[in-house]
Amino acid sequence: MPEEGGKTDMQRIGLFSEMGYITVGDKYVPQFNRPFNEPASKNRQMLPGGSKEMSNLQAGYFDPHFVRIFEGEGYVSLNQVRRRHMMEETKKNLGKAFLPSNGDKKLCGLGSYYGTIGGPVPFFSVQSKPKEKYEAPGKNLYTNPGKKGTGYGYANVTIGKQFSHSADFYDAAKLNYKKENEKHQKLLKGAPFKLNLYPRAYFDTNPYLFGKTLPPIKKAEKKDILASPFKPSSPGKKAGGMKAGTFEPYPSHSADPYGAKLTSRTSSKDVKIFYPPGGPKSRPIESIMTLNVKRSLNMKNYKTASLQSY
Repeated sequence: MPEEGGKTDMQRIGLFSEMGYITVGDKYVPQFNRPFNEPASKNRQMLPGGSKEMSNLQAGYFDPHFVRIFEGEGYVSLNQVRRRHMMEETKKNLGKAFLPSNGDKKLCGLGSYYGTIGGPVPFFSVQSKPKEKYEAPGKNLYTNPGKKGTGYGYANVTIGKQFSHSADFYDAAKLNYKKENEKHQKLLKGAPFKLNLYPRAYFDTNPYLFGKTLPPIKKAEKKDILASPFKPSSPGKKAGGMKAGTFEPYPSHSADPYGAKLTSRTSSKDVKIFYPPGGPKSRPIESIMTLNVKRSLNMKNYKTASLQSY
């Protein structure tokens, strides 16, 4: 509320009175005791008759009794209906039905007008039309045709006349220079002027100048080259039991008598030679694996037996 004659909050909103509250003064009901959908348990409810199944009985249809489609109608023949329709259609005809005089005509080859309605067309006739006599036109203006060629290396191709040939010597410049030089030598009166007082340096102008004559140049002697390469007389010999590959000859054979035989001290009459007794003799023995195979595989089960392979 404002203190000095202002408007209240209710007047500012535009309401006559403050709105009442909905749940003020109601008793508190706990959540687990509240009934779910309380109006569903009061008064009568809508009870549908259940779903209907299609059957030959009347209960499977919506109508309470069987309704016939053509109930009370008279018998109608289909042939009678067709005849009535044909009679109504014939009344629409203005005259009699069109009947051609003859049957269809067949063509007698390509390009013939037999059997057509209009007949032959004059514009498509094969006969030639009358024409005027042909008069040949006059001859055209004859001109000299253009000559072929580029002009470079071809004669009488350009517009103007061909230049006349003038002989040109191969060494003309060299001969002219020789003639001018001969004329110049004839005009000379003496040798060129040389001054004896020409200043000279302390040493010769050419440092490589040597007054003494040099010895003659020594020519390298050429060694004589053998015509064929060196080949040994025979290949090297390999040492093979007869000493054929040695440098020195094999020493001569010297007779060497065999050594004297040692005589046994015991006599054969008194003492006999000891021979050990014979040991056990070996026999062919089969392996355990072969025995197992022979026992497990016999003439009765050799077709159906399944043996393990090692």
